[in-house]
Amino acid sequence: MNTQVLSESFSQRLRAFCALTKPRVVSLIVFTAVIGMFLATPGMVPAQVLLAGTLGIAFVAGAAAAINCLVEQKIDAVMSRTRWRPLPRGELSVAQTLAFAGVLGGAGLWLLLHFVNALTMWLTLATFIGYAVVYTVLLKPLTPQNIVIGGASGAMPPVLGWAAVTGQVSVEAMVLFLIIFAWTPPHFWSLALYRTEDYAKAGVPMLPVTHGKTYTRLQVLLYTLILFAASLLPYVVRMSGPLYFVAAFALGGVFIGYAVRIYFAYSDALARRTFRYSILYLAALFAALLLDHYL
Repeated sequence: MNTQVLSESFSQRLRAFCALTKPRVVSLIVFTAVIGMFLATPGMVPAQVLLAGTLGIAFVAGAAAAINCLVEQKIDAVMSRTRWRPLPRGELSVAQTLAFAGVLGGAGLWLLLHFVNALTMWLTLATFIGYAVVYTVLLKPLTPQNIVIGGASGAMPPVLGWAAVTGQVSVEAMVLFLIIFAWTPPHFWSLALYRTEDYAKAGVPMLPVTHGKTYTRLQVLLYTLILFAASLLPYVVRMSGPLYFVAAFALGGVFIGYAVRIYFAYSDALARRTFRYSILYLAALFAALLLDHYL
């Protein structure tokens, strides 16, 4: 009986630590980083770089997510979409979270330094600081432009992947960065639009809280147009071919369709669908880049 209780307690604790890393968010980060690796070489990525780079980036991203959860635990406790997280529910302590983030992040950086290269390790550390400190601690509670400025950290994964393979950051890597940087505002503001009351209750100055929903809907549309232009850059700089161009044009056209409807015929249900499509859009866009690269 005691063994069963201990086993259940261990499983529950393990699930809590896993939830701290925001697995769905990290999976998209790792996906774009891995594609950055493959796009950086005409052949295959060396197995050591692929494995250590993927694990290292994933570990550090998970550690950054844990620190985000720690800093925002009071906000998470107020918001309906986040109150289930381990810290608001009292499943983990501050000390446990800090220790977990330290071990996980340290292990990730060690992997990158010893089995990939120093540049990738330093860029990944800078990304960690950008998200866990600059965005979470400084920008998010202070300015409605938190998503735009803080989006630089979220746009780094393909650059990290590229650096892992080549040991440098090229124009092509920065094109991938620009795509995700432009994608971040319409992605997050779509969410913020149908969660405005949640953010207001938590005292977070998201754009629809500080400037209203009408202004935010316009920004979603404008940034989606910017994203559409940015998504065609891989074809313009000749890092992709016609297959990617067609995919980017089609995927971007659908995204623009959602943004136009958000501006002219808003509903919370539409904003929710737009948010979900934005995730599918980014995954499909990078998958098209990868497919085009090897065909």
